[in-house]
Amino acid sequence: MKLSSFQDAAMALQQAGVVGVLPTDTVYGLVARASDPAAVKRLYALKSREHKPGTLIAANVDQLAHLGLKPRYLKAVIDYWPGPISIIIPCGPELAYLHDGLDSLAVRLPDDSELVKVLLQTGPLLTSSANLPGQPVANTVSEADAYFGEQVDFYVDEGDLSGNLPSTIVHVIDDAIEVLRQGAVKIAMNAPVDE
Repeated sequence: MKLSSFQDAAMALQQAGVVGVLPTDTVYGLVARASDPAAVKRLYALKSREHKPGTLIAANVDQLAHLGLKPRYLKAVIDYWPGPISIIIPCGPELAYLHDGLDSLAVRLPDDSELVKVLLQTGPLLTSSANLPGQPVANTVSEADAYFGEQVDFYVDEGDLSGNLPSTIVHVIDDAIEVLRQGAVKIAMNAPVDE
């Protein structure tokens, strides 16, 4: 297992095709630079799943807009960030390599200073929990290593994250929030959007 620091990970991710494991603001995640289609393809191959895209994380809304997400959708949900709420945002065919044909992606701005420093250097990252389909999420780097071993380029170890929950995933539809996955932030099902 190749252990790295956050800074080393940021440098590695700027190279083509790199996939690693690092602690996000919620759980350990497989990560790849979102603007690198080869790295994204590699991440999805490691997860062995289709039509279940990962989550985009970014340092700020400008990074997401630069990647190709429409500013009007981002402005509508900016008040929910930063924090562990991933919001489903529509996106077009130019990002099909990211959304795997679903025309939308879960997006979030994390509230973790070390992770934000990485994102400021790499740009948005595509992330997916560090586990295989149907298996428990890795709470430690050792557990992630048991899933992926030498198939990834680096691991960043921040200890046991078993007390952390994955992000809450929501879809904002008209004037209501549809909760797709309850996680770190508890939201009532079909809650009204605050005016």
